[in-house]
Amino acid sequence: MPGLRCASLLTCLAAMLALAACDGPRARQEAPPAASSGAPAPDPGAAAQAGPARVAVEARAMGTSLLLAAHTSAAMDEAAIRARLEKAIAEIRRLEGLMTTWRPESELSRVNAAAGKGAAPVSPESLAVIEKSLWISERSGGVFDITFEAMHGLWKFDEDIDDNVPRRGDVERARALIDYRQIKLDRAQRTVMLGKPGMRMSLGGIAKGYAVDAAARVLRGEGLTSFFVQAGGDLYIAGKKPDGSRWRAGVRDPRGKGASDYFAMIEVEDRAFSTAGDYERSFIKEGRRYHHIIDPRTGFPATESRSVTIWARDALTADAVDDAVFILGAEKGLELVESIEDCGAVIVDRNNRVWVSKRLEGKVEVLRQPTEGL
Repeated sequence: MPGLRCASLLTCLAAMLALAACDGPRARQEAPPAASSGAPAPDPGAAAQAGPARVAVEARAMGTSLLLAAHTSAAMDEAAIRARLEKAIAEIRRLEGLMTTWRPESELSRVNAAAGKGAAPVSPESLAVIEKSLWISERSGGVFDITFEAMHGLWKFDEDIDDNVPRRGDVERARALIDYRQIKLDRAQRTVMLGKPGMRMSLGGIAKGYAVDAAARVLRGEGLTSFFVQAGGDLYIAGKKPDGSRWRAGVRDPRGKGASDYFAMIEVEDRAFSTAGDYERSFIKEGRRYHHIIDPRTGFPATESRSVTIWARDALTADAVDDAVFILGAEKGLELVESIEDCGAVIVDRNNRVWVSKRLEGKVEVLRQPTEGL
């Protein structure tokens, strides 16, 4: 379910640059925002002599790590690229301020505080993300549900991770408040209301995709045509490498040796990826793996998949679809994927079998079988 989700996509850019990420909220709690830290600046003179140089900026926002990068050119030096990447990060942070549930003054916090009482106004940005959430809720039969936040505190898979499994009675009481159909939107007035007292919503399972798309729009508006933006497990890759070749992305082995251990590769140009996996935020207890992707139908971790990587034209769609497919499992999940325009998937199911959707056939190179393990 969207609340506790940790996603990881290993992306090999240029000389197999590894980008691995863990996305915070989905059935998990959103982590408090942290400060930015830019990458050290190379000598611009040396960069000019060596040809296009990669400029990267790292930061934290939306409870996860950010990594944005582009290359210098005759038109833009290192300082110009860095300023544009920082502008895109500022846009991600602006959206975080609207959609976080960690700040009592945020739009989402006001909606939650008014649950069962009245509607609260939201920005066009928050409304767009909520509408997309309801779209995938309907398409997936409710397995993606942003009202999962009612489960807050029962499962702990973040920095406060512990291996206490909540009592089924507590889970059922919280689960009774999960119902996306109780979200009431007034598009004309731009307000949102939760129908029952005690209900809560969180956009932690989808807002990062929206933010990645927003950052990409900023960079395109600033004249960049080749770059990547990553926020946790959500990634958008624009254009080609300076030599004209496509970027290559690697899909992480869910039982492999780490973030740089991948079992499949795909060439990427002007596409987004989002990966949901059961391996980053998890614990094993009495022979069973418990993880952050919670099935709202049971209130317990989903059991049908090990990892799901979604390929889509935009990061918001990829982020919306990956958890739903993870929970549904390979067969039903692929039916959902094939029903969505320009969407593809690579799935490792509960039995470690790899499934590739029709749109990615011929595009994905499976290097080997994923590693066995619990």
